[in-house]
Amino acid sequence: MTRWLAWATPLALLVAGTLQAQPVQPSPDSRRSGFDFMSPATQALQRDDTLNPAALWLKDGEQRFQADCTRCHTAASMRGVAPRYPAFDPASQGALTLAGRINACRVRHAGQPALALESDGLLALEMFVANASRGMPIAPPADARLAPLLERGRQLYMQRLGQLDFSCAQCHDQHAGGRLAGSLIPQAHPTGYPIYRLEWQGVGSLQRRLRNCMSGVRAEPWTYGAPEYTALELYLMQRAAGMALETPGVRP
Repeated sequence: MTRWLAWATPLALLVAGTLQAQPVQPSPDSRRSGFDFMSPATQALQRDDTLNPAALWLKDGEQRFQADCTRCHTAASMRGVAPRYPAFDPASQGALTLAGRINACRVRHAGQPALALESDGLLALEMFVANASRGMPIAPPADARLAPLLERGRQLYMQRLGQLDFSCAQCHDQHAGGRLAGSLIPQAHPTGYPIYRLEWQGVGSLQRRLRNCMSGVRAEPWTYGAPEYTALELYLMQRAAGMALETPGVRP
């Protein structure tokens, strides 16, 4: 209930002056990872691999990769993969997130069942693959086939949603660096996913975070795997192009 109240009334807080405006959208040169908005204690958790609470998922992902993926791939070959997703998938004629690509590989090439979205197993594998590219710049594919989905993601980012009639852009562009219920508002760059959130006491995907935001503005979240999430993820990755991948990130 406390967590709900913290996110449920951003419009009221704005009126009351608690949500402090930063009216200019950050330029590419002023983009900052959510890491920069965290307390020194939380930053220390992410910096130190021996303290990072996502280490258990990362180790699980390594073991799953060795068991399920090494017939086709090496761990070293995963470097540079995550920064390119979501990407166009010729087989389905659609876009796949990194998690979607992992499941597609399991089904099409390994003869294994897909892992449930947001399951620990899928998150662990996604984290292991993304961690192989830690420090590399996010590099969304310049693929004309993704243009309609990219535009859909941009529209969704700008679209007002829910009973509070709020958009992603209003919080994370217009008010980035301000405060909401005492918490700093980051610029919403997906640099650390899957991440460990202290609030969750566990690891979660970007889709889980987007669902949290939708609940916060009193909108009905889409189901996991909905095309709207893929479109938003594609747009957010484009928006963060050139920023360093940090997986596994740690957030409050």
